[in-house]
Amino acid sequence: MYALYEYVPMRKIKSASFRQLDINRRILDFKDGRNYASRWAAHMMAYCLQCLDLRDVVIVCLPASSQLSYVRRFKRFTKELCRLTHAVDGFSMVTIHSCREKRHLSKERSHISCMSNASIDESIRGRKVLVIDDICTSCSSAKEFISFLSAVGAEVVMAVFLAKTKQYY
Repeated sequence: MYALYEYVPMRKIKSASFRQLDINRRILDFKDGRNYASRWAAHMMAYCLQCLDLRDVVIVCLPASSQLSYVRRFKRFTKELCRLTHAVDGFSMVTIHSCREKRHLSKERSHISCMSNASIDESIRGRKVLVIDDICTSCSSAKEFISFLSAVGAEVVMAVFLAKTKQYY
């Protein structure tokens, strides 16, 4: 599992540098589905993955809390990233059936599954998969999604995040 940037949580934003504030803004704009941020994220991700041959690899993004959030966040992004890397666009292989509470807002985090409201197309069986998500805090959602993909017969080769939440101790 790899992350391109650090993400500073809002409770610690006062201590962030100008560069970090810019990265946080871009990441949050990406989560909101803004065009420029989707292009920026796809180009940054493609730049970091340029040494890999992804021609037969399916790019799949972690399910969001709703279909609207998933489409807004990842549709343009995966299309552009796959154009740049020649990977297979697996965006349409994930379907969100209902809305669920966002994991980071829930008080019962351990009980909310990222797959509780989603399914994946059976055509993923036997394929190499690159898993992508926006922000990784504990990696529990990514680990759960990777286990789910493995259970349906996909071979997960890597997980990449736009950012990893910076930990303050």
